[in-house]
Amino acid sequence: MTVIVAYALSEAVRRKVFLVVLVLTAIFLTLYGIANYYIFRDVTTLRVPEDVHVDARTFAAAFTLGLAMFATLFLGVVLGVFLTIGVVSGDGERGLLQPLVARPVGRRSLLLGRFLAAGAVCASYVVVVYLATMVITGLIGEWWPHTRVWPGVLLAGSVLLMVALSLLGSVFLGSTANGIAVFMLFVSGLVGGLLGTIGHAIGSPTIERAATAAAWVLPFEALYQDSLRLMTSGAGGFTGFLLQLGPFGGSYTGGWGVRVWAAGYLALVGVVALRAFARRDL
Repeated sequence: MTVIVAYALSEAVRRKVFLVVLVLTAIFLTLYGIANYYIFRDVTTLRVPEDVHVDARTFAAAFTLGLAMFATLFLGVVLGVFLTIGVVSGDGERGLLQPLVARPVGRRSLLLGRFLAAGAVCASYVVVVYLATMVITGLIGEWWPHTRVWPGVLLAGSVLLMVALSLLGSVFLGSTANGIAVFMLFVSGLVGGLLGTIGHAIGSPTIERAATAAAWVLPFEALYQDSLRLMTSGAGGFTGFLLQLGPFGGSYTGGWGVRVWAAGYLALVGVVALRAFARRDL
């Protein structure tokens, strides 16, 4: 399994995946820093009515960091998909799997090794980018989230779920079809979370129940919502209420129940992927 992990990482280096990711991340963080500079330079000029008790700096900082967390999650998912999109189908079509799974490595070790490699890379990437955006917002905007570490951990867990789903899809689908399917699942989860926010804002129990069901079916979105909730948990009053209305500024979904289910969901996806790969005819 250690050999497979090293092989997966060296393959990503050979394909210059990390180089592309580093360049695009540097551009993203630079633009994010510039945006923060202008946002917090102008936020002091806002004139909020006296009867509306809103902390403009907290609202702007939380909303901006929430938007950065969404971008970080998206970049992490893209990286994970491209690292796992053709692990089974793609390598099988190129004749790379047969010599490995016949005897030297085995199917279970191959799949687990590829998951560990992609998961370690994507989780580390998401945590580092999240911390970088938090520091940028904190230094420029002089605002720090109430909970600083857990949102990054939950974002990493969300990406790990998408990596596992991408590996599962690679057992059944070709590379192109698997990529389309994973991104459609990702978008569906985001839409479900947005509907939940809308339902909470307008007080619609039906929409909230539908969004909750979507969150349990695709718990990566629930972890993302939980990270937003923790990030803005220190904002109270009308400011906190406004943040819950926005798709990036905050959320009301989360808790240990969602986290435990996400861990069980990850294990379930892994078991299904291993059993399906064991029965697949290469």
